[in-house]
Parts: sequence; structure tokens; C-alpha cells
Amino acid sequence: MSKKTRFAELKEIFNTLHGPRGCLWDRQQTHASLVPHLREEVREFVSAVREGDNQKMCEELGDLLLLVMFNAQIARRRKGFDIEDVISGLISKLKRRHPHVFGNLKVKSARQIIRNWNKIKSTEKKWKRP
Repeated sequence: MSKKTRFAELKEIFNTLHGPRGCLWDRQQTHASLVPHLREEVREFVSAVREGDNQKMCEELGDLLLLVMFNAQIARRRKGFDIEDVISGLISKLKRRHPHVFGNLKVKSARQIIRNWNKIKSTEKKWKRP
């Protein structure tokens, strides 16, 4: 019997909360209605960083993850995307933007890495334009 990951458990919790017998308030939320909460949690995380409080940082990152999961769940209900799509997109982006780690690009400094990251990001933005 395989051990369920904490992430799998988190996904199940969100499925329950957004299911027919779940939380009415959760099911009524939209991406737009969650924006104020997202802004607040970012402010709280920044504050915890400035204070150097690891416990608060951990808690606030959990709150940010909650909002990422919440928005992905809303999108899943609307047949837009789900958390697995978010993760897949992030994995692809990290691999593309780190050719010095996942490819053959040679770099000698963090400055070169940042310059290359911005160049790749700029190219990606051009691809997405109509």
C-alpha cells in the first residue's frame, strides 16, 4: 500500500471543500474575490521576512499556497486548468530559464544568470503576443 503524500491529501481537501457537501463560502469565491486575500497574505509574508521570523514565514507561505490551491480549484471547476497544470507550467519555466543547470549554457556569475533569465523571459513574452 502506497503512502499518500501530503500534497495529495491537500488536493483531496480542496476537492471536498469545493464539492457538493463542502463549504458554501468556498464554492462562492471567484478569482477576483480572492485578490484582496492574496494581497494581504503577501504583505504578511513580507512582514515576516523583514522580522526574520521563520515560524511566521512558514505560516504565511502556507496561506499563500492555500490561495494558489484555491484559485486552481476555481479554475478546475470552470474547466480552465488545475493545480497539476500550474505545476507543469512552473516545471517547464524553471527548466527553460535555467539552461546553465538543465542545458549546456556556461556562466561565470550570478549577473550572467540574471541577464540570461531576463533575455529568456523577454523572448517568452514575445511568443505569447498575438
